Amino acid sequence: MLLACQLAHAQAALEITVLDADNAPAVGVNVEISNAAIGLTKGAVTNDQGKARFNGLSTAGQYSVKVPDNGQGLGAESDDIALISDKMTSVSLSLKKNVELGAVVITDGGLNINSVDGQVASELSRREIEELPMEGRDVTRALYRLPNISQATGFFPEAPNVSINGANSLYTNYQIDGLDNNENFLGGQRFAMTQGFTQNITALTNNFSAEHGLTSNGVINITTRSGTNELSGEAFYMTRPGPVIDAPSAYAQRDLSGNQVKDGFMRQQGGFAIGGALKKDKTFFYVNAEHTTDFKDNLLNVPQLGINTTVRGTNNFTYLSGKLDQNWSNKWHSSLRVNKGIVNIERQGGGLDGGIAFRSAGNKQDRNSTNIALKNTYASDNFTYEGNYQFARFNWDYAHPNNPNSPDVTVFDSTGLPMAYLGHPGYSFKDIENTHLLQQKFTVQKGRHTFRAGGQVRSSGFELFGGANANGSYGVMLTGAQQNALAATQPDANLMPTDIPDSAAVLYYGVELRPASFKARQNIYSIYAEDQISVTGKLNVNLGLRYDYDNLSKGGSDKGDMNNIAPRLSVNYKIDERTSVRAGYGIYYDKILYTVVSDANQFNSTSADYKKQLQALIDKGVLPSTTNLEQVTNEGNLYASAPNVTYLQGPTGASLQGDRASIFQNELRIKNPNGYQNPYSHQIMAGIQHRVSNKFMVYLDLMHNSSHNLFRLADLNAPAAYTIDPDSVVVRTQSEADLSRPVPILSDANGNYAVVGGDTLRGIARTVTMTESAGQSSYWAANLTLQKERGDDKYSFRLMYTLSLLRNNTEDVNFKAMDSNNFKNEWGPSINDRRNIINGIFSYYPVKNWTITLAALLQSGQPINRVPDASLYGTTDLNGDGRSFGASYVGNSDRQPGEARNSDRLPWSNTFDLSTYYKIPFGKKQNIEVGAYVFNLFNAVNLSGYSNNATQSNQIQVGPTDSGLLVRRNAAPPRQFQFSLRYCF
Repeated sequence: MLLACQLAHAQAALEITVLDADNAPAVGVNVEISNAAIGLTKGAVTNDQGKARFNGLSTAGQYSVKVPDNGQGLGAESDDIALISDKMTSVSLSLKKNVELGAVVITDGGLNINSVDGQVASELSRREIEELPMEGRDVTRALYRLPNISQATGFFPEAPNVSINGANSLYTNYQIDGLDNNENFLGGQRFAMTQGFTQNITALTNNFSAEHGLTSNGVINITTRSGTNELSGEAFYMTRPGPVIDAPSAYAQRDLSGNQVKDGFMRQQGGFAIGGALKKDKTFFYVNAEHTTDFKDNLLNVPQLGINTTVRGTNNFTYLSGKLDQNWSNKWHSSLRVNKGIVNIERQGGGLDGGIAFRSAGNKQDRNSTNIALKNTYASDNFTYEGNYQFARFNWDYAHPNNPNSPDVTVFDSTGLPMAYLGHPGYSFKDIENTHLLQQKFTVQKGRHTFRAGGQVRSSGFELFGGANANGSYGVMLTGAQQNALAATQPDANLMPTDIPDSAAVLYYGVELRPASFKARQNIYSIYAEDQISVTGKLNVNLGLRYDYDNLSKGGSDKGDMNNIAPRLSVNYKIDERTSVRAGYGIYYDKILYTVVSDANQFNSTSADYKKQLQALIDKGVLPSTTNLEQVTNEGNLYASAPNVTYLQGPTGASLQGDRASIFQNELRIKNPNGYQNPYSHQIMAGIQHRVSNKFMVYLDLMHNSSHNLFRLADLNAPAAYTIDPDSVVVRTQSEADLSRPVPILSDANGNYAVVGGDTLRGIARTVTMTESAGQSSYWAANLTLQKERGDDKYSFRLMYTLSLLRNNTEDVNFKAMDSNNFKNEWGPSINDRRNIINGIFSYYPVKNWTITLAALLQSGQPINRVPDASLYGTTDLNGDGRSFGASYVGNSDRQPGEARNSDRLPWSNTFDLSTYYKIPFGKKQNIEVGAYVFNLFNAVNLSGYSNNATQSNQIQVGPTDSGLLVRRNAAPPRQFQFSLRYCF
């Protein structure tokens, strides 16, 4: 008997292939499956290819397969088969006769080749997840142990920490039990799945079926745990003691949310899970609760006031999950799942190495999530129906103020140096997303064909509240006497804006004029159909077609992108029972991130002057003549300044509304008058798998992805291109650059302005920005994997090597060309291009109940973007377009003259992580597990190859490559320890 879990593309299904004693298909043989954990038994008869399929099965418990003795002593059995949501598990049984005993032979299961399709996929079982050295039980830390997945550089701290095929991590499609689990404003997980509720992780990285869409990147699907007839569960405690035992480091690290932490960091975790039956064989439950508290210290250092104190803060992560499974009959079953995430990340004041933010300026980031999912499945012999509904909510308050009604105040000392930041954080960003999802799937088997079809409607209502501080923003300077008087009061970390003298000189004051929310609804309609044709017992052909429509693609036009037709084709040929070859091609479309539309609304204006500026761009042919100014503009946020203000007596936003029309802004946006084309990729793959033995397999996959219509930002009022001679650098001033713009920007004593048709316009923008879908990328990769299961040995391993090349001319939705929309010069290595990744996992089982796992990750260095040295040129804005690295979100500032984008490399990274645990059994099926984990075992100082934030990483360096200069801003974590205690029953 040969056993394998092969990934396919249906509801949870089990396909049995039975071969006779001559290794030919066994036709008309009875096959029985059973699952004692849920009281299920079913039977079927093999077809002319020796196959029997069972569709619409529950993922709870484990299945046994049996081919009863046919009266000639021929038969086979297999046990402990676990199913995965939205996947087909394939089992191959060989009928054999034991001459001596005249009985059915039961042989041990093991690895097997994929004889189904051409998709590139991998998975982690619950056992593998538990064995991996994984920080904080965060299952995303296990993903980069899989082929074609690497640690990512994101563009904000909370960005997803893994990249598939080097692509932007925001576009990965996260699923739970096959249903959407995406935060759809920017991207990433909505609910951070916990280890205690995870049964299996499946990664679809290339050429997956037409059932999966809304991403040209990849799919991460987590199958959740379910209750069975036997009561089971766990209770755990985990701690990361922190600096008392960790190796010291001069660099800040990142917590589980992606935010930086340093001194005093410590983590405490605890939780439990329990599952069982409310009614035997019919109704099952599973409940999981996990909580994490991080303790972290910042330093508040204000020598002008005699303050040098530690400010302690905490992060709190609470995740609650529950699931009910109901077997109405052998054909009908339902599942109700609820996930609730309550995340609170504190910014308590101070700074990692010393700061001037007092507690009054403290705030918290809330990331709260809810999933409520109902799945219903009906399965008969040749027909399967699945109807699913999910409601989801994501509430992201990026800066929940400790003092929501306070102004924000920057206090300067008598010499002009900033000495305190007080009150409100100075801005608002609160995103609320409510999503309804309806999904319908059908599977019909007829002869050698398995037809699948389905559709999905996802409707997300967004509300974003953003802008500057509606309570006002002050900059004040103290005299020497005022400063001494304030210091004499011996202030502490609780200093408030009202503690600053009313007579303090106000240097500047501003206030948000429109503290408003921006609402929109995104509706995505998807349908697909595919046919898996079992041409022969060795040849499978999969034909699929998918169509998606995203209403956000309308942008500022009258119609959206209607042509998102995505064909899929894969072929799999099984040369023999040990070897198969496969190939595939498909087109894959991305959804539109809501931030594209939200930014175009929030940073927009409906002022008469701005519309006249846009009309001038239409007249000059920069914008199409069909542009509808009412459709591309929106009344966005607006910040206004006021002179001669008394401290804490500044005018309100309402009283300054009259200034709205005349406020000049450095940048405004518009919605694209042509709409947005959904990004897409052509994906081609070819591969071979060979099973050396039941426990050892090797496979090689070759992949190419060619992506188009990627998002980027174009400057519609860009200055003329400016060539810089690296041997003789001449800086262009901003005023010189402004005069070369399509609508030139002038200035006088009253500020900046433009002249259009003889009219002086002040309520305009220097830069008019628009998202366009015109970027491209090209990815080539070869992945070699060697995998050995434990079997009867004392070890197992998975060794992977990936050689890849990823080049693009845009990294992100906020990517701009360095000079005058010249994206041709931006073509270069991606920020996540890795070239070489060596990934190994080795587990050793020295004695019963003791497991030791070593996980190694060796990676080529990350690309470096070289920027100008301001000490040499007086500025980093060499072309005068008004953008420099300090204002750049994705590091696309002016580059060092003579250097191409991402032309340099950081050193290689190498990290070895170790986990070990021992189970102490007692009672009936109970044990206590004691575990220890060491991350970065050899305490390597790695400057690349780890999950980080582009604005904090070493990937931005000053000066030319040949300078040899490498400023170390960050490093992967030093050697760290984690300990766990778990009770299992």
